[in-house]
Amino acid sequence: MNDTQPRDPRMARRAAFGSFLGSVVEYYDFFIYGSAAALVFSKLFFPSTDPMAGTLAALATFGVGYIARPVGALLFGHLGDRIGRKQVLMMTLLLMGLATTLIGLLPTHASIGAWAPALLVLCRLLQGLSAGGEQVGASLLTMEHAPGQKKAFYTSWLINGASMGSILATSVFIPLSLLSEEQLLAWGWRIPFLLSALMVAGTWIIRRGVDESPEFAAQKSEPQHAPVVEMFSKESRAFVTVFCCALICAVSSLVMIFGLSWASNNNGVDRASMLSAIAASQVVALICQPLFGLLADRIGKKRIFVIGSLACCAGVFLFLWSITTGHIALIVLATVLLKGILYSAPNALWPSFYAEMFSIRVRYTGVGLATQLSFIVSGFSPSLCYALLRQDGGWLPVACFIGGLALIAGIAAMLSRPASDSARAAGSATALPHH
Repeated sequence: MNDTQPRDPRMARRAAFGSFLGSVVEYYDFFIYGSAAALVFSKLFFPSTDPMAGTLAALATFGVGYIARPVGALLFGHLGDRIGRKQVLMMTLLLMGLATTLIGLLPTHASIGAWAPALLVLCRLLQGLSAGGEQVGASLLTMEHAPGQKKAFYTSWLINGASMGSILATSVFIPLSLLSEEQLLAWGWRIPFLLSALMVAGTWIIRRGVDESPEFAAQKSEPQHAPVVEMFSKESRAFVTVFCCALICAVSSLVMIFGLSWASNNNGVDRASMLSAIAASQVVALICQPLFGLLADRIGKKRIFVIGSLACCAGVFLFLWSITTGHIALIVLATVLLKGILYSAPNALWPSFYAEMFSIRVRYTGVGLATQLSFIVSGFSPSLCYALLRQDGGWLPVACFIGGLALIAGIAAMLSRPASDSARAAGSATALPHH
């Protein structure tokens, strides 16, 4: 099946909606963890006489999840390229929901000592394992069901699911942040994690009704070797390109994790105000991302991705400076500009933009492994940002670090190219020419 053949619009919409909900669950789960790591985990699981040491340890567990993501990409990517997208997505959804619910039930360091952070890290690893296969598989299922000239728009709703998930995660923590310190640490922090089980159940019901990818079902042959072997031997350029492009995700970690922690713990910005600024940026992203998808389908994904990545370089400096001023209105404006508008351009396009660089035979493995390895940098970037802060609180090294990653992403996208004609012929002709 190729892009000139008709698709079932009803199934395309259902695939997009199922992927949207799955992305809501994934990012709700990941960002409630990130918010908890920034706000309370240092006290609950890493008590220390040095508050900064506890904060660094808690933020490091956020990065641990990203270590497991490449393993999940290899495992679920292999299965996705062999047995299909749908079955793998059902597995990853259940694993993510189970891991998050278990975190909400964990005893703390005060109850079981060192076992508490060990169990927390284990659950975080399970979250990362699931995430390594969930988002890539959902993006491919949506893209491969979507009409040929609307792929960026349809897959942008997967990213809207990520924005909605982070909005929900942030919104849940806003009222919790108004609890007393004793109430928050005693039971309040558990509520967001336990709510995840309800979201998983609803998403499971919707996703069951989605058919397997028509492009996967129509391919003529499977990879001759393990998909990862074939990908590295024949499509290594695409792997390197996507790895570099995916570094743009460090901008999200800067705002959602480091910015929240640094503003509230080091610059006197109250937690509720910073959480509100982040939530506002995500609401704006819900509008901007589909618009960027529509625009990219008209003038080209590469152009929008490059412009958005380069714009993020400047936005990073403005965001960090705004936090040092302590003016809430300025912080909200800078957060919305960077995370809600500028970052939305490359973020809305990556599911279709990256996938078009690989043939369908190794697409799940290629996109999954390249992005998840790159996401390790994003996962540990909050800890790296703290390490880069000058002793006098100077933030310019942090801005140069994150801005540099955004610059690398923009250059890589500028040099990118879609899968070759011969590679596409091995599967089905899915890649659209860049304009």
